[in-house]
Amino acid sequence: MKKIILSVFTVSALMACKNSPENSENESEVKAEAKKEQSSEEEEWQYLFNGENADGWRAYNEEDRAGLPDGWIIEDGTLKSLGKGGDIGGDIVYGEEEFGEFELYLEWKISPEGNSGVFYHVVEDEKYDAPYFAAPEYQIIDQLGFPQELASWQSIGGDYGMYDPEYNEDDLKEIGEWNSSRIRFTNEKVTYWLNGEKTLEFEPWSEDWQKRKEEGKWKDFPDYGKAKSGLIGLQDHGSFTWFRNIKIKKL
Repeated sequence: MKKIILSVFTVSALMACKNSPENSENESEVKAEAKKEQSSEEEEWQYLFNGENADGWRAYNEEDRAGLPDGWIIEDGTLKSLGKGGDIGGDIVYGEEEFGEFELYLEWKISPEGNSGVFYHVVEDEKYDAPYFAAPEYQIIDQLGFPQELASWQSIGGDYGMYDPEYNEDDLKEIGEWNSSRIRFTNEKVTYWLNGEKTLEFEPWSEDWQKRKEEGKWKDFPDYGKAKSGLIGLQDHGSFTWFRNIKIKKL
């Protein structure tokens, strides 16, 4: 009986301590601080697409022409490529601001056998027929259903033509489902993610990077990857592709 009484007193004491004004005040402070940090972190992100209009977006190399080209529309809160483009033509850029060191996040889905990509450090010049002449590309593709055999440097979540991604085929989303991609670029390290999993990282402009450029896909593209800042771009490579929740923060 004494043990039971002691237990009741112990529980009561703990409950009194837990519900004391001092503890309640501390909990409120912690919650307020967490809310403040979350709000501050969200404020760091800059949305490049609001789901309602195409403000800031236009065709590549068309600085004098605002708005989306014919091959793009806004559909159900997404930026949608209609697949009218090809190897050359159809790509769009966010032309309002250039970014150097940044973290970019977006969500996308693609049609069967589709091919697309995300460009950064895009440089516009009449001597470039497409963004990839100078800009790195995060590869988006129907990895399992593409009609041609893909080389590792063409694979989903890779740095197209430069660095092969690491991923598990069993973890890839079904075509038509939404994926998330993240690119974090600093002058010391570049990291790509696909659906929350890291696919690759590399050191930009390193000896290894230079060797890959000179010996691989971009050996005949002297300006590839040289820019340390530029525009963000989306590729139309002949496929229906949807993009949403496109946001970026400067580092």
